[in-house]
Amino acid sequence: MNLRLSFQIAVTHLLTKKKQSIIAMLGVTFGISMFIIMISFMTGVNQFLEDMAMDNTPHIHIYKPIELEDRKIIAEGKKLSDKDWFVVSHQRPRNELPKIKNGLLLMQQLEKEPGVIGVAPQVSSQVFFNNGPVQIPGNIYGIDIQKQEELFGLNTKMDEGELEDLQKGSDLIVMGKGLAKKMNVVTGDRVSVTTPEGNNLILKVAGIFSYGISAMDETRSYATISTVQKVLQKEPSYITDLNLKLADVRTASAYRKKLQNELKDVYIEDWETANASLLAGDKIRNVMTAVVCFTLLTVAGFGIYNIMNMNIINKMKDIAILKATGFQAGDITAIFLIQSVLIGIAGGIVGLCIGYGVSYLLSITPFPEGTFFRIKTFPVNFKLVHYSTGLFFGFLTTLLAGYFPSKKAARIDPVQIIRG
Repeated sequence: MNLRLSFQIAVTHLLTKKKQSIIAMLGVTFGISMFIIMISFMTGVNQFLEDMAMDNTPHIHIYKPIELEDRKIIAEGKKLSDKDWFVVSHQRPRNELPKIKNGLLLMQQLEKEPGVIGVAPQVSSQVFFNNGPVQIPGNIYGIDIQKQEELFGLNTKMDEGELEDLQKGSDLIVMGKGLAKKMNVVTGDRVSVTTPEGNNLILKVAGIFSYGISAMDETRSYATISTVQKVLQKEPSYITDLNLKLADVRTASAYRKKLQNELKDVYIEDWETANASLLAGDKIRNVMTAVVCFTLLTVAGFGIYNIMNMNIINKMKDIAILKATGFQAGDITAIFLIQSVLIGIAGGIVGLCIGYGVSYLLSITPFPEGTFFRIKTFPVNFKLVHYSTGLFFGFLTTLLAGYFPSKKAARIDPVQIIRG
């Protein structure tokens, strides 16, 4: 088998049928360019949503939920049978606080654990923001300013003021953009905050933040731990939440199980559980992207297959002459395989360039302004693995599409063609 001669003949065939060659190449180009655009954009969206979840959700969240115990005092200490009935009307829960027992001590212990970058204590409560006669429900979070900034970068979400401004005085608060809009307040105004127990305190707005998620921006506010403890009228040791950041986020689930076995009186939630719906959406988008990309490349492969079949029919006499002059079946197969490979490589390279160009234009296109996402341009990923994968599958598709027609060409009987 003379591959050099087969290559020359393959190139000659492609150049003599330029229109067919270009159409076949465009099929590969379209398939690969769409593959690059889709996978770059979809992985960019997934990465953006995951980063947003990481910014807004601690890797491990420790808190104490309030649960209603179905326990009847009159039934305690007695042997019960199927005939015994106890009817209790209007049972009420105990006045149990969502306080983590020895929360500050537990925080110090967790900070010494290997794999834990830091722990941010928090005091959270539902409150009402009083706007004249109207009470707007929301949440207030007392935070350690330094730890919150180091671990979760809350200061990058500030639209007005700085997070550190909370330390410049007492009774200060920063509010979500949507909540501030509801209250019709700006930085420097004062707001009245009332707890469900009836405690009331006037706080001064030191800044306004925006996560870009309306559900959070319309309900959240932050103050120092001491300020929230003052609002709730609780002691300095009163802590309701501990937010952990780990060195490796992938270990969050295993670390949660470990902590849950050690800490029985609190509830521990990892970020995967907290963002289960988001992760499910990621999987669905990945499956959709894979299906669409596979379909595009398959359609391009069938296009090349049909063009190669038509090429063989048009080249019947040429194939017969080649076989009559001593070309073997392997030589004929090599000629048409080389044609399909050349079409695949040329179409693949052009497709990669077009895909990169469109992806780049998409990455610099301003994202429509709104209140849902805090993002300036469309999220797009530029990963080398996507481009190498696209080129590989483009090459593989064209190779398979050219293999079967080339085997058909190799089986042509030159005697029948010449007599024909």
